[in-house]
Amino acid sequence: MEILLAYLGIALCVALSGIGSAFGVTICGNAAIGAFKKNPGASGSYLGLAALPSSQGLYGFIGFFMLKGMVVESIDMLTACAIFGVGFACGLVCLFSAIRQAKVCANGISAIGGGHNAFGTTMILAVFPELYAILGLLVLILTAQSL
Repeated sequence: MEILLAYLGIALCVALSGIGSAFGVTICGNAAIGAFKKNPGASGSYLGLAALPSSQGLYGFIGFFMLKGMVVESIDMLTACAIFGVGFACGLVCLFSAIRQAKVCANGISAIGGGHNAFGTTMILAVFPELYAILGLLVLILTAQSL
């Protein structure tokens, strides 16, 4: 039972963060396609902004590597609950962070497509939702080191 709970936490970390990134890059990709029709010369800016929400999926992948070595046959319930909790929490934070970051980036992409010089401002604003995904990963890392 304990080992199953721990693996479920790891799976949720990877799955939720990956789902968030998939939704995020899709939101940005849709905005980039629309903006490209208006301003094809700014495709590099569109690609840069569209890629930002993919980092949350990587955080879930890092979480997998941080936690997988702790799941052993002799795992106790407290450790299993900690792995489940921190994996679920990190995955959930990354899920919402990626989607919200994508909305910031999509608006920036639209602005750039409309001819505005919004790349730098959008990059700065997109860092704020990312910060919470990084904090979620840091909590996971610190928890993993303390187990």
